[in-house]
Amino acid sequence: MIVKMKKAFLLIRQAQAKEALDILGSLGLIHVEHEIIPSGSELNEVSEKLSLIEQARTVLSAAGQKTPGKHIITKSEDLYTVCHHVLDLKKRYDQLKEFSVTLNSWIDLWEHWGDFDPSQIKVLQQKNILIKFYQIPRDKIKSLPQTILLKKISAQGALLNCLVVTTENTEIGFKELELPKLSLSGMRNRLSEDNKIMQGIKEELFAHLIYVNDLIAVEETLLNQKDFYSVLKGMGRANEIVYLKGYIPVDAEAILIEQARQNGWGILTLEPDERDNVPTLVRNPAWISLIKPVLKLLELVPGYRELDISPLFIIFFSLFFGMLIGDAGYGAVYFLLNFWIHKKIGYKVKDKSVFFLFYILSFCAIIWGLLTGTFFGQEWLSNIGVKPLVPALLNTSFIQALCFLIGALHLSLAHGWRAILKAPALSALADAGWICIIWSVFFLAKSLLLGDVFPSFGSWLLISGLVLVLFFTSLQKNIFKTIGAGLGAIALSLVNNFTDVVSYIRLFAVGLAGVAIADAFNAMAAGVVKKGDILTIVTAALIIICGHALNIILGPMSVLVHGVRLNVLEFCSHANVAWDGFAYKPFCKKKEI
Repeated sequence: MIVKMKKAFLLIRQAQAKEALDILGSLGLIHVEHEIIPSGSELNEVSEKLSLIEQARTVLSAAGQKTPGKHIITKSEDLYTVCHHVLDLKKRYDQLKEFSVTLNSWIDLWEHWGDFDPSQIKVLQQKNILIKFYQIPRDKIKSLPQTILLKKISAQGALLNCLVVTTENTEIGFKELELPKLSLSGMRNRLSEDNKIMQGIKEELFAHLIYVNDLIAVEETLLNQKDFYSVLKGMGRANEIVYLKGYIPVDAEAILIEQARQNGWGILTLEPDERDNVPTLVRNPAWISLIKPVLKLLELVPGYRELDISPLFIIFFSLFFGMLIGDAGYGAVYFLLNFWIHKKIGYKVKDKSVFFLFYILSFCAIIWGLLTGTFFGQEWLSNIGVKPLVPALLNTSFIQALCFLIGALHLSLAHGWRAILKAPALSALADAGWICIIWSVFFLAKSLLLGDVFPSFGSWLLISGLVLVLFFTSLQKNIFKTIGAGLGAIALSLVNNFTDVVSYIRLFAVGLAGVAIADAFNAMAAGVVKKGDILTIVTAALIIICGHALNIILGPMSVLVHGVRLNVLEFCSHANVAWDGFAYKPFCKKKEI
């Protein structure tokens, strides 16, 4: 759920500002909203140092993962010299690498001409003996002037590498190659020398990995300083008083008031109004918080005044994962991979919810695979007589109707939730009307797409829903304005309700595609293995492994595209969740390493 926030104002004597911020930073309660844009020499200096360290760390992270040894630096100032040296090494390495590309292109061009000294060519030019280099098509050789001396050096496909020797500048109609600055052997020697220098730079950068932990520690200190100066320079000022505005969770109000009383600050807490840009703090039970990695990956934060759909998100996302993957074998692979990664690097990950989320998702895929009789494909199990636990799930019409049912239920929950929050206001009846429309659309979709008979009460559901939406969308004293608002809502959303319910058929279509791909690779492998020799058996095994690996890789991508979409777009459009919020980030001292 989204935690209720309070708007807080703190008045502090200017002489106590830094001390007060130290206390507030240690509490880590208030999300600061700057009164003025923070600026100042201290902030600029810290930002420059941070930028320097971040650049150096980026370079070192590319140099290697394992540090060559442990090191504790005694003077933090020395680290900035280290950072400058690391960046200089990287700049030198990039210059050499760029020049090596140029050298390789020169070598590729001139290796067909043999080794010669360009300086000797220049000496001859000074004696009025002009030697020029051309690449001339074979069929154009005969058209050249007879007065020139031409020497064919080598051939490259349809082109001939030719020397033209003259005593005066003569145009032959082809572009002259620019004389290289080095001989071919000189180019190769220079490339070899540069590669040795580049290798030396890489080794030196690797040696600098001993400073990584020191850089991280100083970076944390600088981040603390940056936050501190940002808050300090962003405070409002009135004579000898500075004031701070921010937002705190309602359960932290008493703590902040007590600190203000102990330190002699002035404090005022208010309820945020509609004009306030309030941050969002979400607190949920552990099982609901498992969905946080998905929301964090997608950078989704609900607005302060919106719904926190996390409970329904994790329930339906798990269901969608199971249906879209739809294979018990794939689910088992995901489970085992997740288990292996959890054991391998789990101790390095602070928030382990992502592992437990994947355990649940994998389990859902396994369950759906067992219900439909799908284990690395479906057809081969059917051929050996293995039946699904729920045979009806293999019926196309049934599973399509089930998708429409899930869609209608999902969208109805969105409007039902909104109606509960609006109650006892009469505007809640508008959401009740939309629920009626959604279920009438459900029956209409079954009728149009599956050939079912449209029930007689479906028309009454539609009419009842339209009436409720028409009169209760925006209640006003003027009945015509009320009806106008209702008509506008119906015009904008009626067709969308039909398309939204029908869009849940993607659960069937994508799941069916995954099963079809698995069966296709199984059939290919079976066709190959009939020959019975070792080579065909190995080939069949490779087909099965590669085919199912492709499906296993594409599966989560389809979930991100379709499973997330149904929650974030279809459901949220009906729940009126625009994801326009920003996370609550209290001013606090970060843990220094």
